[in-house]
Amino acid sequence: MQLIRTLLLLLVTIALVAFIAINWQTVPLNLWPLQDSNYVHLEWPVGFIVLVSMIAGFLPMWLLHKGARWRLNRRIGFLENSMKASSQSEPAPIATSTQLEAATQEQLSSQP
Repeated sequence: MQLIRTLLLLLVTIALVAFIAINWQTVPLNLWPLQDSNYVHLEWPVGFIVLVSMIAGFLPMWLLHKGARWRLNRRIGFLENSMKASSQSEPAPIATSTQLEAATQEQLSSQP
């Protein structure tokens, strides 16, 4: 499974690098309107704009995933520790079938 994931990430990386290399011409980018009807204007390569956009979209979901995983790992650890603590206390005795048969035999033999 790790091999498939590595190959898939390698293909995505090759495709992204090829896209950035092909589209390296600069384009105007208007970021924020100013008060005098102008914009904050930058000239960036298309590949860089795409890369920054992908990171900006991926980062919040990755952080959300890591936070949920951390929270669930803490919960699992808490539950495991509580199970260990409860198993260390002395459990109630459980009668086996041979013990029940012996008790029944004693009752039958003790009756007149």
